[in-house]
Amino acid sequence: MELSRVSETTRRAVDEVGRFIVGKDDVLQRILMGLMAEGHILLQDFPGLAKTMIAQSFAQVLDIRFTRIQFTPDLLPGEITGGYVYNQRDATFDFRKGPVFANLLLGDEINRATPKTQSALLEAMQERQVTVEGERFAIEKPFVVIATQNPVEFEGTYPLPEAQLDRFIMRTSIGYPSAEDEYEILRRRQERKEDTVALKPIVSKAELLAMQTALEEVHVSEPIGKYIVDLTRATREDSKVQVGASPRGVYALFKLARAHAVLDGRDFVTPEDVKEVAVIALAHRIVMKPEYWVRGISDESIVQDAMNEVPTPQADA
Repeated sequence: MELSRVSETTRRAVDEVGRFIVGKDDVLQRILMGLMAEGHILLQDFPGLAKTMIAQSFAQVLDIRFTRIQFTPDLLPGEITGGYVYNQRDATFDFRKGPVFANLLLGDEINRATPKTQSALLEAMQERQVTVEGERFAIEKPFVVIATQNPVEFEGTYPLPEAQLDRFIMRTSIGYPSAEDEYEILRRRQERKEDTVALKPIVSKAELLAMQTALEEVHVSEPIGKYIVDLTRATREDSKVQVGASPRGVYALFKLARAHAVLDGRDFVTPEDVKEVAVIALAHRIVMKPEYWVRGISDESIVQDAMNEVPTPQADA
């Protein structure tokens, strides 16, 4: 698929989801960038801000198979991956696929499940496959996990381990709508006379795969590539940081910068593309030293400091 067509299609997809999710086009664009970059997305925000609705809306607009898992403390790993079930008629054990076998999987309140259950997603997120009883089962492309978690409620929750956080290409939030947007939500609800809205499929599964492949045609010059590396390395060298962004963070920043360039209608990456996605790509991979964490210094501020300190490369001619 030509990049110009990809750019136009992404705008149409965001506009269609925007019929239901009001005033959050910037958030929708970030999520679509993650989908195009074949990455998993962590939505961290307060309850009631349409995190689940956003995931469901994108599944409709992209016309892909959608499943949802409500994570709870008693959820078992097999309820995610599936398992073997005895077939009495044939006297055999048949594998019954779990909800992880989807194109878009919503892991709702993922931090409410135990670490053992959370780890059931690790193999699927990294290798697009599930291993049960020593046998591997591939997950059909595209495969993206959108996970949600509440950043302020800690009772009955289990923080995501760093290894799993690192597998999310981005962490982003939604935020409360403005007063005008909140009234617009009420106005549209009154107008359609029902809670839900039927969204039109804008992209087929085959077209989404073609859009993901098209990102490989976006040019990243050597100065921009080195800038991506330098930004990531700067998070490791900050004195307030215990663990900085990993090399997987370099890949995430690289992929998201490409996706941002396409959404902006270009076939090359600029320093501004990198800066626009640096925080959502790198911040969740940073572990603060305890003495700075208790003082309220955020991982986002570490990435902002890195962008202020690392020289911005000159744009190509």
